[in-house]
Amino acid sequence: MFLSSVGFSIVIMSIWPYLQKIDQTADASFLGWIIASFSLGQMVASPIFGLWSNYRPRKEPLIVSIFISVAANCLYAYVHVPASHNKYYMLAARGLVGFGAGNVAVIRSYIAGATSLQERTSSMANTSACQALGFILGPVFQTCFALIGEKGVMWDVIKLQINMYTAPVLLGAFLGILNIILILTVLREHRVDDSGRQCKNINFEEASTDEVQVPQGNIDQVAVVATNVLFFVILFIFALFETIVTPLTMDMYAWTREQAVLYGGIILAALGVEAVIIFMGIKLLSKKIGERALLLGGLIIIWVGFFVLLPWGNQFPKIQWKDLHNNSIPNTTFGEVIITLWKSPREDHSEEPTGCPVEQAWCLYTPMIHLAQFLISAVLVGIGYPSCSVMSYTLYSKILGPNPQGVYMGWLTASGSAARILGPVFISQVYTAWGPRWAFSLVCGMVVLTITLLGVVYRRLIAFSVRHGRIQE
Repeated sequence: MFLSSVGFSIVIMSIWPYLQKIDQTADASFLGWIIASFSLGQMVASPIFGLWSNYRPRKEPLIVSIFISVAANCLYAYVHVPASHNKYYMLAARGLVGFGAGNVAVIRSYIAGATSLQERTSSMANTSACQALGFILGPVFQTCFALIGEKGVMWDVIKLQINMYTAPVLLGAFLGILNIILILTVLREHRVDDSGRQCKNINFEEASTDEVQVPQGNIDQVAVVATNVLFFVILFIFALFETIVTPLTMDMYAWTREQAVLYGGIILAALGVEAVIIFMGIKLLSKKIGERALLLGGLIIIWVGFFVLLPWGNQFPKIQWKDLHNNSIPNTTFGEVIITLWKSPREDHSEEPTGCPVEQAWCLYTPMIHLAQFLISAVLVGIGYPSCSVMSYTLYSKILGPNPQGVYMGWLTASGSAARILGPVFISQVYTAWGPRWAFSLVCGMVVLTITLLGVVYRRLIAFSVRHGRIQE
């Protein structure tokens, strides 16, 4: 889970500057599709790997999926080599990394089937911690590699350039190989019912005389669909937040590309430390107030985080007058008029242009988001996201009961993947066209609707065995 999340986020902070470096024809809308391609691959692969794990040893889909990710990371390291169409090679590499990350469904299914109800929350919390920390700490690795710089070192024999953009994916490939070795030597099949009694598992041949049959009963499909929707929104919000960090800080604080990668990574590293504390507290709080209450509280905190991020005041960001590609989709007509009237010469043409590009019309009238606002918002989202993530996994696995969950977990992963497809595309389009005020207002409205949905299905989000009266809640 950790490695899968790292594979998604380890290059988030550097994709945009790297894309600009290798292919000058790429714009911010294509950036959204590159980020989304990871989740598209994962969305396609998750149900396939989940179904595979229901009928075959889980080692098979795990090893195959990780091998695909390793090969894709190697491809990403070479996307600068072709003479043209480099952005499409990057798109393919990220899509294949995402396809390999479809093994998340297999991992969740294994944990759900190997734990009792009493163990489930703690186990899912640990698993979710690994995934969330991967999302948050992935950019930390990128921050460390930023010290290598854009030029880096060239390995002429194999035409490999090791720099701040390729070193993270090479590390990911190495960790993938290490993960395959661990799966072959450590992983063992295991399955119990909600009470903790061992059940017969089709995934391995060993049998025991004290095995019990899996209890039968109908799954609450309304609760299943609702949990998938909740999970979709949670991942949607975190994906768009992580995506917007680099463009937002470059626009609002006039950071250069390298500064945005470095400082953004430091901020997300601090959120990683915060997440560790949150996960430690969740295990205790869930026993006192329950998973549903924690999920509700997490959504409320996320809403406050994005409300704080709304721009206000009479201070405006620095305007970038130079007509260069930045983190925007140029508004051609308006941009040409404004640039003609307002463009001023720069004394040093070799200096990288910084600030909010004039092609984004909203830069001229939207107040600046103060750094304190951004940091407070990041802290609040860093509290709400891990809380909601853990609780959604836990509730979903309990709702499904002791039956094989590979396919259902595949659909849960697919819903999260769809969120990570749409989140970056949504934020890159709305932010560029309308600015942060509209973008973050729409996010706040979405969270309000999600809280309303949770209130409607609140009483249905209970464990399978509790619903059928086999275990008291």
